[in-house]
Order: sequence, then structure tokens, then C-alpha cells
Amino acid sequence: QVQLVESGGGLVQAGGSLRLSCAASGRTFSNYDMGWFRQAPGKEREFVGKISRSGTSTYYADSLKGRFTISRDNAKNMVALQMNSLKPEDTAVYYCAASGLGGVRAGFYDYWGQGTQVTVSS
Repeated sequence: QVQLVESGGGLVQAGGSLRLSCAASGRTFSNYDMGWFRQAPGKEREFVGKISRSGTSTYYADSLKGRFTISRDNAKNMVALQMNSLKPEDTAVYYCAASGLGGVRAGFYDYWGQGTQVTVSS
């Protein structure tokens, strides 16, 4: 089992920045690729990006490249999502997730956090 707890969400004005954190506990954190997903009201869960277990490789949804950055610290069992130039359409609940397989599909991820709300006002 891997337990994941997100933090750092909140209300921000358009154009602003937020940094989300995800703290992991349980099984060896460095054995898992970590992903971020988001879900807006009435919409399906959407892939945001992922980082390899070593932290040397990242991959992002095309629409978010250049604004969002994922990093991890395996010594601290933490993964972060830095979000810049936020837009109202970025409003969603953001989830971190752990996968032994990696990938962009939510079904590939075995463990999920409870989510943190990000609201971007116009």
C-alpha cells in the first residue's frame, strides 16, 4: 500500500501560480512513477503529467506543456506540481497517483490521494 496526501490547493487569480505537494508513505516511493490528474465538475478525470521513478523523465499533457512542472524528491517521499500562468479552466480537483507501470491512463495507477481543490478566478 502507498498512502498519498495532497496539499497546497486554494484560490488564486488568473495568471497566478500554485505549487501542489503530494506526500507519500508506505511502500518504497522510488519504486513508483508518479502522476498528476485533475477533474473539473461534470468532466472526466484528465491526465496532467507524470514523472519517472528516478525523477529524470517527465511527460505532460500537450495543453499544459510550458505552464506545469512536476518534480520529486525521493529522499523526502514527495512529488510536486508547480502550476504557473493559471487560467480559470485549470479549476479542478487535483490528484496525485502512484503507478508501478506508468502511463497516461488513470487505470494504470494503483494508488490515489484524496485530491486538493484548485480554483482560479478570472
